[in-house]
Amino acid sequence: MRNETQDDIYIGVMSGTSLDGIDAVLAQFPDSGRPPVRLLAHVHHTFAEELRAALFALQRPGEDELHRAAIAAQHFARGAAQAIAELLDRAGCSPAQVRAAGVHGQTIRHRPDAGYTIQLNAPAVVAELTEIDVIADFRARDIAAGGEGAPLVPAFHDAVFRADHPRAIVNIGGIANITGLPARQSANEAVLGFDCGPGNVLIDLWHARHRAGPCDRDGAWAAQGRTDPALLATLLDEPFLSAPPPKSTGRDLFHAEWLDRNLAQADPRGHLAAVDVQATLTRFTAMTIANAIRKTQPSAGDVVVCGGGAYNATLMRMLREECAPIPVFDSGTMGIAPEHVEGLAFAWLARAHLARTAGNLPAVTGARHPRVLGARYPR
Repeated sequence: MRNETQDDIYIGVMSGTSLDGIDAVLAQFPDSGRPPVRLLAHVHHTFAEELRAALFALQRPGEDELHRAAIAAQHFARGAAQAIAELLDRAGCSPAQVRAAGVHGQTIRHRPDAGYTIQLNAPAVVAELTEIDVIADFRARDIAAGGEGAPLVPAFHDAVFRADHPRAIVNIGGIANITGLPARQSANEAVLGFDCGPGNVLIDLWHARHRAGPCDRDGAWAAQGRTDPALLATLLDEPFLSAPPPKSTGRDLFHAEWLDRNLAQADPRGHLAAVDVQATLTRFTAMTIANAIRKTQPSAGDVVVCGGGAYNATLMRMLREECAPIPVFDSGTMGIAPEHVEGLAFAWLARAHLARTAGNLPAVTGARHPRVLGARYPR
């Protein structure tokens, strides 16, 4: 382990809408200069199938869900603590050297329209097991201030990805979201950011229904199919897609019943081949992202993709087709692997919390004012 000081080392723990597992990063934030963040270590823990099933079931109302949520939160917290322990072991770092861990938790409901969002977590358990200060519950304060509570990552994108030209950052997890970064010299121009629609959530859902495995690895199955124009047009008719930002979404909208309803409308006789549905869902994700970029950031000089979707070769090909002639590449070309970005963002937000610095961007979330995000659980 390098001779780093406690003041600049943070952990970020993230589990996204795809429900694929926990990503944990150990990061250093230099006081000045570039890069603004250095990755010291990373681990990924895939959810045990029992926990994944429990988390998936909690996305929808069900019997005894308070008890089931509390038990799942304990399992999640212990998994987060194990990931942190492995992270420290890999880096040769002790808990005392870490200033804080930002632990986002697993979103199971996101209803800013009703004034709440729920990230399943047991941060006191994580603090107890790791002996590290834990910052959690990042989204609640933004919602209390009238915001959507999401997306929160654009402030981090602004810190690490701003360029001399306007740029779009696209995070493709279960849900896709966009950050519109003005050129570096445009200090007074606001950063844009919003959820633009489904990322992998429908692609994964359809694949799990028809094939072995939870995801279409590399987009191999979608590559064998053809886009169906009628189904694509029906999917694109979703009102959320044309709603102006600020806006955010999740499995509360884009779920199996939503997909089945649209399939029944576009293909009432059920003639569409499953592989063509998969190709159409992949094109749908690419097109909703590209449409949102053209509508909100027409001067973008390039598009940088992060999140798990960056590894779906078919999705990336379709996104390049839809965004052309704007170049599209993944964040790894800029020194931060796509799977590390969100974890680093929540390490950055934990650092902002301890510095009493606002972590939200009101122009992005719609909050009335900038707010310090999260709650602290001391070691």
